[in-house]
Amino acid sequence: MNANTSQKLEALVSDDGPVNVYIWDMDETLILLRSLLNGTYAESFNGSKDVKRGVEIGEMWEKHILKICDNCFFYEQVEDCNEPFIDSLKEYDDGKDLSRYDFKQDEFASPTDDLNKRKLAYRHRAVAERYEKGLARIVDSGTMSVLDELYEVTDGYTDRWLSSARAFLEQCSNVKEASVDGTDRSSQDIHILVTSGALIPSLVKCLLFRLDTFLRHENVYSSIDVGKLQCFKWIKERYNHPKFRFCAIGDGWEECAAAQTMQWPFVKIDLQPDSSYRFPGVTPKTVSYYFAAVYGNSDTDTNKE
Repeated sequence: MNANTSQKLEALVSDDGPVNVYIWDMDETLILLRSLLNGTYAESFNGSKDVKRGVEIGEMWEKHILKICDNCFFYEQVEDCNEPFIDSLKEYDDGKDLSRYDFKQDEFASPTDDLNKRKLAYRHRAVAERYEKGLARIVDSGTMSVLDELYEVTDGYTDRWLSSARAFLEQCSNVKEASVDGTDRSSQDIHILVTSGALIPSLVKCLLFRLDTFLRHENVYSSIDVGKLQCFKWIKERYNHPKFRFCAIGDGWEECAAAQTMQWPFVKIDLQPDSSYRFPGVTPKTVSYYFAAVYGNSDTDTNKE
């Protein structure tokens, strides 16, 4: 770990307690999409949910995701050039001003040489900048209205799964804790996404499902080519400090196995309607017990609600 990285980590920690790093899966954890498309979400309700309606909602999301990927995030050009994270080719980016760069005419090809790796790095930089600006700066007001309505329809159909998952992220990002001098300080929890989906569509999903407020572009990882364990190892290297505590949350076997290898707690999300390990259901308080089981209790854990 270099001196610059060490300084950044020191800036994130304080003397008051640990920093919790939540490593999230996406589909069937923070959002529902795959289970809408294949009907398994509705089928788990044994007839009380309209399976066909769930599939229709999933297909509408799929259409919007692909359209924005292609129109705004170069996906037609980079679909076969998936990278595990957006800064993976940063060493090839020479910092060129891209304000007038013509991405359609630069003859970009498969990044097997340094020139095309630089062109892909340019695209990644542009993607990161657009992501950080937010969805409202990317699509027109009419599309925003359609997406807002689709979000509300989906949230209603899924009994507030989307808004409850987002509320979890918000609670962790805004927890106020009493310090020894009587003042309040904000929790410094960090949210990271490790998804088995491709990188660009995953970033677009974060935008469309209103997760970008809590998940910065550099905290989104695609494990499709490298595996979740490798992503977990990279995350550990980034936050290699005694005060950082890690917990993985997801519905799949791969993130469970990776968490066990890393000796991190793992919270398994369950789609079944009667489970408390779903949304609504899982809360920061729930996860604090998993942190405590591995790392021991802290004042931070006792203040989670």
